[in-house]
Amino acid sequence: MNLTDLDLQGQRALIRVDFNVPLNEAREVTDDTRIRAALPTIQYVLEQGGSAVLMSHLGRPKGRDEEFSLKHILPRLEALLGQTVKFAPDCVEDAALDVTQSLKPGEVALLENLRFHPEEKGGDEFFAGQLAENGDVYINDAFGTAHRAHASTAVIAKFFPEDKAFGTLLAGEIDALDKVLANPEKPLTAIIGGAKVSSKLGIIEHLIGRVDRLIVGGGMAYTFVQAQGGSIGTSLVEPEMHAQALAILEKAQSSGTELLLPTDTLCADAFAPDANTQVVPTNAIQADWMGLDIGPKTTARFVEAVLTSKTVLWNGPMGVFEMATFANGTNAVAGALAKATAESGAFTLIGGGDSVAAINQAGLADQVSYVSTGGGAMLECLEGKVLPGIAAIRD
Repeated sequence: MNLTDLDLQGQRALIRVDFNVPLNEAREVTDDTRIRAALPTIQYVLEQGGSAVLMSHLGRPKGRDEEFSLKHILPRLEALLGQTVKFAPDCVEDAALDVTQSLKPGEVALLENLRFHPEEKGGDEFFAGQLAENGDVYINDAFGTAHRAHASTAVIAKFFPEDKAFGTLLAGEIDALDKVLANPEKPLTAIIGGAKVSSKLGIIEHLIGRVDRLIVGGGMAYTFVQAQGGSIGTSLVEPEMHAQALAILEKAQSSGTELLLPTDTLCADAFAPDANTQVVPTNAIQADWMGLDIGPKTTARFVEAVLTSKTVLWNGPMGVFEMATFANGTNAVAGALAKATAESGAFTLIGGGDSVAAINQAGLADQVSYVSTGGGAMLECLEGKVLPGIAAIRD
């Protein structure tokens, strides 16, 4: 299962990467984070005397669509690798094999978008077998798609019963999650934020009883407050989730998990950066006012919880951090995570798109222990689900 266990000398390593990156109107890469994340695995293969065949999806094309061609990724990929990359105009059959079967050690090839074929998402075994012809060993380094039972992530591994492994990135993701979910150093604190309880219900239910503290912030906190009879004005709320919120509070109390909710809130009279604001108790927000960030007392309490923890998981912002007026709570949590990492050696894991955006916005991504690259995959791991892409390598 480890990359170092593979004999790569003279071998074609078929690597599932996640190059699903944003492009501008000129079809230029605007954020190469995912490409850079795959470089260590690619470079290791080349250093060991192998060649690398890269396969990925891009966007959600309905069949072949030049707008989603991976050829648009080539310039940035070649610049980052510092070498020419051969491009196959398809990912299967002669169009791919003519490129991949002639690769020499040290060379790299990129296959065309996997999702130009519906068989990819369908998990088609014959299609997976066709993909497998492009390599002698298989490496999965795409954590962002590990929760999908697609041909290139879950099915293809059976064609490499002895010659398969996790790439550097995916192995790092698994190790980081194990440090939080399997073997955490205590106290363990989970910070769950974001807009809706419904989208994080599975995570919260799985973490209760496993974590020492569960901090709930962001828009979802108001559902908990209203369920207990509080007044939340026009704050974001899911009334249909009241029963689940109360059940979570009861489960936390009976399982020994301390659940922390905001006690004060920064409110606004409009959803706008220049709105009038005031700080009020979270359960006493006036009509026509909405909570858009945690208040100073709550911020201090949440920061203290982070600083007295040895392991911290952060998934979801504390407020509308995209507006500077309402970013203080989220930025304070980000700062506390960096401080806990540096000063007390805490293991801090950041996961989920908004949390990653927030830690990057705060300029602190390099000061925490690990920033996950997989949104949906990370969420499903936190819910306790087995990811098909990971199970396929471990099987």
